[in-house]
Amino acid sequence: MTMDKRKLHYLLHSGKNSNLKYYVGCYLREFTPKIFSRRQLEGLLREIETRADKETIRTRANYYCKLTRESIFDRREWEQKAVSLRKQAMTSQKTYYFDAMEIARYFSQDLRWILDAGDKPYVAPEPAIVKNRPLVEKNDNSVILKLDKNRHFLFVNDKKTWREKKNRAIFRGDLGIRKENRTVFMNLFANGQSPMIDAASTNRWDEHPEWQQPKLTIGEHLDYKFIMSLEGNDVASNLKWVMSSNSIAVTPRLTCETWFMEGTLKPNYHYIEVKDDFSDLEERLNYYINHPDEAEAIIRHAHEYVDQFRDRKREKLVSLLVLKKYFDITNGSYRP
Repeated sequence: MTMDKRKLHYLLHSGKNSNLKYYVGCYLREFTPKIFSRRQLEGLLREIETRADKETIRTRANYYCKLTRESIFDRREWEQKAVSLRKQAMTSQKTYYFDAMEIARYFSQDLRWILDAGDKPYVAPEPAIVKNRPLVEKNDNSVILKLDKNRHFLFVNDKKTWREKKNRAIFRGDLGIRKENRTVFMNLFANGQSPMIDAASTNRWDEHPEWQQPKLTIGEHLDYKFIMSLEGNDVASNLKWVMSSNSIAVTPRLTCETWFMEGTLKPNYHYIEVKDDFSDLEERLNYYINHPDEAEAIIRHAHEYVDQFRDRKREKLVSLLVLKKYFDITNGSYRP
């Protein structure tokens, strides 16, 4: 297949969420008066109390927003950085703004927040709304909301069973700054250095231009038993759809988390964990190839984990509760 045909094939069959559909919905919502959403807030919050999964909703909201009334932070610094919702400017990456404002529109636009858009390798110095946070002990100031969700939250319907797939691992991904782990991986496995691992970069790397190959569709990834899910600027964007498939995600110990609550994932239960230097990768793959029942158990556990994110109404209620808690603690008492 020529390069031009390959690009067209990927464009038509990538398997990813439609950006056009996403942005059309965002702009339509942006021009809808917020008063209609604000009138619904009290009813939606009351609805939580009537749901059978109310404890799950509360638990998840508290996981994303760890702030409490006793949380200590520099309020003066927060006041200087915070802006009212009505004055929130469009972020450089528009998806962060649209996804945050989709939930914020239900609240008084006089409330203030810090929306720290982008992939953040640090804990927010003052309470802020973020997409991701490091998996460290004290990360309370980073309050997670479901941001950049069109790219990150994608689940698949994989019709091929694990045993039908190739006994290999596949990796396609960008290389660059803050992606040293991927460079380590590629140095070990690029260009067919291991018959068990198909590894290539999807962007040009000046030091190793020979590493670059065309992008593969999600469907083409699903021909493999194992899919490498390597963190980049923050989390690996493919982890969600891999865990919804009949392939198994393979990664070193996770270092950051998003709305997917990566910090609650269990190694070798939801995914296969390997050493940071990948020295045991082939050994781990061979182990599960020779123990298919254990591999299929990981897939079942991964599917069970993914299922908690499929209920759109619950996702919305959790999001509302996260922002309510954030506003309660940072802004004090207010009227929705």
